Amino acid sequence: MRILAVDFGEKRIGLAVSDETGRVVLPVGVLARRSDAQAAADVAAAAREREVGRLVVGLPVRPEGGGDSPFAVRARNFARRLAEVSGLPVDLHGEALTSVSAAGALREAGTSRARRAAALDAESAAELLRDWLFAREGGRAP
Repeated sequence: MRILAVDFGEKRIGLAVSDETGRVVLPVGVLARRSDAQAAADVAAAAREREVGRLVVGLPVRPEGGGDSPFAVRARNFARRLAEVSGLPVDLHGEALTSVSAAGALREAGTSRARRAAALDAESAAELLRDWLFAREGGRAP
């Protein structure tokens, strides 16, 4: 089953998809976010287009612990709306430092600064999905 990861942001939403085995993860693009309703519809359309069976939405976690940040509450609400619109199961997964990790991966790949800025959200979604798959496999590489 293919899985689509969503890096939910104020302005942009990064997307990444796995292959059917869950062993290969590819960043697939970025959607402009104008409203949660529009974003949920766009992500649901991307899921249908890619024939995915599950969605994973990044949940911003506070490094120091504690309750949800205001943005985490927004991500939870978006995930609920996305489940309703798409009809697919949606998992939330902590996304601590995915942007930092994604930026490092893009730098290591020799991606130019201009291209890194454009690719960061999609690569963050890919990092999120890799981490979710790793956790699902009990900490073993899928």
